Amino acid sequence: MNDTKLNSRQFQILDFLAFKPLSRLELEKLLSKENNISKITLLRDLDSLISEKLVSTQGRGKKTIYLSNQNPALRVIDIDKYFEENSEIRKSAKSEFDFKIFDNIKDLFEASEKENITKDSISFDERGKTIDPTLYKREIERFTVEFAWKSSKIEGNTYTLLETEALIKNAKEAVGHSRYEAIMILNHKKAIDFILLNKSYFKELTLKKVIKLHSILTNELEVTQGIREGAVAITGTVYVPLFGALKLKKALEETVKLINKADFPLEKALIASSMIAYIQGFNDGNKRTARTLANALLISNNYYPLSYRDIKESDYIKNLILFYEQTTLFGLKQLLVDQYIFSQENYFRIN
Repeated sequence: MNDTKLNSRQFQILDFLAFKPLSRLELEKLLSKENNISKITLLRDLDSLISEKLVSTQGRGKKTIYLSNQNPALRVIDIDKYFEENSEIRKSAKSEFDFKIFDNIKDLFEASEKENITKDSISFDERGKTIDPTLYKREIERFTVEFAWKSSKIEGNTYTLLETEALIKNAKEAVGHSRYEAIMILNHKKAIDFILLNKSYFKELTLKKVIKLHSILTNELEVTQGIREGAVAITGTVYVPLFGALKLKKALEETVKLINKADFPLEKALIASSMIAYIQGFNDGNKRTARTLANALLISNNYYPLSYRDIKESDYIKNLILFYEQTTLFGLKQLLVDQYIFSQENYFRIN
């Protein structure tokens, strides 16, 4: 994972280069519109970006041209600046579905990243075999409670973690909450139970299996089943998803192909957790389905699932909107890797 800390000028340089290669003088002029920058400072910033392999050069001397090395699907954007009031960057937000995403979503993890993530990892099944079955069952329950709570909370559910635990463990609905909220949480549990009982079911994904998972998560919530027909709007963004069952079905099928083609489980999970939400193929429950499908893919490949317990809802939503509007997965990738490390460090570690 590239955790390089960039300054505001370096973010701007990457933004400019994302659209076309530029010379130093062209960059200097663009940057000077907002603040004065010396030749030495600009060269220092460019050298830093080159050393981080984010930028490369062509030509020599005054004819040197700077190019972005970034995968378009992993373009680095200063998220704090992006969501500032009257943000200049956000004015370039995409309001329609970008079909280029299917070509750009590839090689989301470098070989070195895969090695760093997996070198100290213990497989999900291996961990289950090393602890007492009773304790393992208890850990499964703890994970389920925390995932159901946090995933539901992201959707606006007001159950607390303790209330969620009482609901899942003792079927005790909390006072002052709607039946709808209780069903949403319990459906998360049913989905995790289904995944754990059918681990190999999601090894090779199909659209039918995605629809099946969505039906479990939205059962008894008055959500029309199957792929939607009409248009939908998403709060907080100018992005408007595709509409029409045929277009949506095609987009979902292309996403399933991308997931099956990916050879790294975390890449499969990243594609699922972002693209299912981006396409918005169902009338409701898209983000829930995206997060749960990511876990189904991880578990089917013997990787730890993600509870999202250690994530701020605002960070998740902002990075998801950034993906909607700029089709960059950089932020969502960081969140996913962080949550995977969190799961490795916090679940099924009873000695």
